[in-house]
Amino acid sequence: MAQKLIAPSVLAADFANLQRDIEMVNKSGADWFHIDIMDGVFVPNISFGMPVLEAIKKHAEKTIDVHLMIVDPDRYIQTFAALGADNLTVHYEACTHLHRTLQAIKAQGMKAGVALNPHTSVRLLEDVINDIDLVCIMSVNPGFGGQSFIEHTYKKVADLRGIITRNNASTLIEIDGGVSTANAGKLVDAGADVLVAGSFVFKSKTPEETIQELKSIANG
Repeated sequence: MAQKLIAPSVLAADFANLQRDIEMVNKSGADWFHIDIMDGVFVPNISFGMPVLEAIKKHAEKTIDVHLMIVDPDRYIQTFAALGADNLTVHYEACTHLHRTLQAIKAQGMKAGVALNPHTSVRLLEDVINDIDLVCIMSVNPGFGGQSFIEHTYKKVADLRGIITRNNASTLIEIDGGVSTANAGKLVDAGADVLVAGSFVFKSKTPEETIQELKSIANG
């Protein structure tokens, strides 16, 4: 059984102490840095852009998992590759020509991910599942941290696991939003491979211990 991964979401970090929080994740049992890029158009919020990602990359010692919550993500594929993204995830809802976008991401040497909003069916990915390295299922509505987990996510994860298995694909399933020690085990049981945790980690009194607890539950 492959190791389940924990990806703290930098959106929930203390931006006034960003280097400190990046170094905490480096020292922890976390596997990836999850970085949300928001444009205020695709989602009703603006996060951080290229200079902040560049600064994070200087200190990060783990996989950089970039999640683009932006319109027309194709314009920035080369830019994020140059900034050091290892994984680049685009939203299904933002891509008119998803297959072409996935190929463009891979051509830049990155793993290609597709994110799905809560209302978007996993069945829409069946025709391209073998071209996708990572599916990010949004378990909250994208745009803001600290939201409550949407319970229907468990069924979506199980349905997506079925699609991956039927097509003999090696796609990872990532869950983003409202992940905690309360639902981590159930998500993994449904078929999740990567758990993104933002507020639950960075608002914890002992973030490193919280990461380890999530990792232990996910791999229990």
